[in-house]
Amino acid sequence: MKKYITIVVMAILMMPLTGMAQDIFEKYSDNDQVSYVSIKPKMFQMLAKIDIDTDDAEAKAYMEMVNSITSFKTMATGDKEIAKNISKWVATRSNSLEELMEVKDNGVAMKFYVKQGKDEDHVSELLMFINGLESVTKDSDIEINGEKRTIETVVISLTGDIDLNQISKLTQKMNLPGGEELQKKAEK
Repeated sequence: MKKYITIVVMAILMMPLTGMAQDIFEKYSDNDQVSYVSIKPKMFQMLAKIDIDTDDAEAKAYMEMVNSITSFKTMATGDKEIAKNISKWVATRSNSLEELMEVKDNGVAMKFYVKQGKDEDHVSELLMFINGLESVTKDSDIEINGEKRTIETVVISLTGDIDLNQISKLTQKMNLPGGEELQKKAEK
């Protein structure tokens, strides 16, 4: 009986930790120091209804990729304390994900994590974490709501049936860091 009571007490004590691990986006969604974007499943359902009448196979492939995404969330902040909390959340969350790659350049660290999908080319979750951006954004003219800001940390979460080949092509087209590395990983 003592064993069961101990287990229940431990479960209750762990609830706040698991809540934080799951709700980091919601925790900071209304914070003035955070830029937050969340695209809901309904928006992806609406995008799925767009009919592309084109012979461009690449455009059709991008639409198929977009239609397979069920959730997109991102947030960026220059606040050091929030950046620390996001880093802790990513460290906790990464325990259930596989690190796909890490890129370090000029003090900026970028990590990509995935959760395996239906096959080797697909993942059910893609988590991108970029930290240390302040050193490269401090002299930039980044304005958010009319206020000059610096960005230290960015986290992006995609869920759905995500084709890594399409993601790598998209990141390369948008000239995002890590696109070439994703392409190499997808080709393996």
